[in-house]
Amino acid sequence: MSTLTADHDTAEPVSTLVPGTGADTGSALSAPTARRPRPPVRERTFGTKVGGQPAFVLHSYPHRETSLIVDMFTRDYGRVALVAKGAKRPHSQLRGVLQTFQPLQAGWSGKSELRVLTSAEWVGGMLPLEKTALLCGFYLNELLVKLLARDDAHPALFDHYVATLNQLAHNEPAPIVLRKFELALLKETGVAADLTRCTATREAIVAERLYVVDPERGPRPECASDTWPRVAGKTLLDMEREEYADTATQAQSKQLMRFLLAHHLGGAPLNTRQILIDLMQL
Repeated sequence: MSTLTADHDTAEPVSTLVPGTGADTGSALSAPTARRPRPPVRERTFGTKVGGQPAFVLHSYPHRETSLIVDMFTRDYGRVALVAKGAKRPHSQLRGVLQTFQPLQAGWSGKSELRVLTSAEWVGGMLPLEKTALLCGFYLNELLVKLLARDDAHPALFDHYVATLNQLAHNEPAPIVLRKFELALLKETGVAADLTRCTATREAIVAERLYVVDPERGPRPECASDTWPRVAGKTLLDMEREEYADTATQAQSKQLMRFLLAHHLGGAPLNTRQILIDLMQL
């Protein structure tokens, strides 16, 4: 396999768009009244040259007459914005390489936040996503674009993303696959608490009790005035163990993750989720 090299012109800062929509994106405490602090942001490193980096295209869109801005998820550098120069030209080999859900080895250079793609090589070894699995893949990408900061490495989440794409491609149950990834994403970005312990008391979650999950603090026993989704302790324990055989766990985890994601997205809609909902109603 040969490495593909991009042409060169001048880059300019741009905003990130949600795949297929054109819309801009741009630890529990002992005291229940305290806000659970998020982990410190990892130091951002803008290297002058990177090569051979495992990567996936999350989204791309036009830049000037012949180029593309490519939003990539990389194993060791997180989300990076790259200018793929000349990629829109009719005979550019990059046009066939910069596709979503295809494993790549990518290289780039530059010191600014918007760097220049210097190489992209298709690695192969993964089945393509089709039909509903393909739409689920775009849902994963939209979550990453909206919830991951740029240049913040998450190698464990990258590996989970690869595993999730493989599971979808092999027709494993999409709702269960998506629940596992959603929780992994919130945990890796530091906004999900331990679901096996009550935040206020640090006592172990009891399978037979009902709880609500405070998006900023974690689980606590439900009370009559709660408007948040009520979930059984068993559901919380099952989610931590990635066990979704129980139909009640499947239903309650779906409502819980929808609630938590809506909170951490600040109410911003997930366009691909709405499409999935509409399809399921057909």
